[in-house]
Amino acid sequence: MEAIQHPVVYAALGDSLSIDDDAGGPGRGAASLLWRNRDHDFPAWAGRDLTTGDPTARLVLLASDGATSATVAGEQLGRLRRLEGTPTLATVTMGGNDLLAAYGDATAARRAIRTVVENGRLVLASLRNLMGPEAPIVVATVYDPSDGSGDAGRLGLPPWPQALELLAELNRALGMLAEDHQALVAEVHARFLAMAWPPATPRSRPPAHLIATCGTAT
Repeated sequence: MEAIQHPVVYAALGDSLSIDDDAGGPGRGAASLLWRNRDHDFPAWAGRDLTTGDPTARLVLLASDGATSATVAGEQLGRLRRLEGTPTLATVTMGGNDLLAAYGDATAARRAIRTVVENGRLVLASLRNLMGPEAPIVVATVYDPSDGSGDAGRLGLPPWPQALELLAELNRALGMLAEDHQALVAEVHARFLAMAWPPATPRSRPPAHLIATCGTAT
C-alpha cells in the first residue's frame, strides 16, 4: 500500500465514532483529530496528523450520528460520489449501530452482522474502485463500552450474556472485509480495552485515534 498521495483528500465515512459531537466538541472527533490534531490536548500525537504533512489537506466528513452500515452504503457513499475530487485516504467506522439495533436477540444480531458484511463489501469495493488499488483505506473495529466485562447494567442496558461473543463475531467480520479489500484495520476495540478508564461509558473516553493506523500509510 502506497503512502497517502498529496494533496490529501480524507473521506471519513461511518457513525458517531468518527464525528465530533460525542467526543467533546468541534475538532475533537477521531476523524477531525486525524486531519488536524489538537496538540495541546493530545501532545503525544503532535506532528502525526494529516495537516502536518500537507497543510492543504482536506477533510470530507460524511459520517453521522446513528449511522448504520446501510446509511454508509447508501447515503454516505452517494454523497461521496457526488463530490468533486477523489479521496486519497478513507476511513470507515460502522457496524456498532447495526448490532445495537438487535440488542438482546442473538438471532437478529447475527442477521445484522451478515447485513454489515453485505454493506461493507459494497462500501469497500466502491471505495477501492474510486480510489485505486493502492490508496489507504482504514476499517475500524467496534469498541466494547463495557470494557470487556459484559456488565450491561452499568450502561443502563438489560443483561445480554452473548453480547461479547457477538461483538467479537462482528469485529472478525470487519477484519475479514478489510483483508479482502486490501484495507488496513484500526484496532479500536483493542485500544479501548487497553485504556479501560472508569467509569466505563462511551462519553467518558477521549476520542478514538485512527492516527496510529493511518501513520503506517503516511
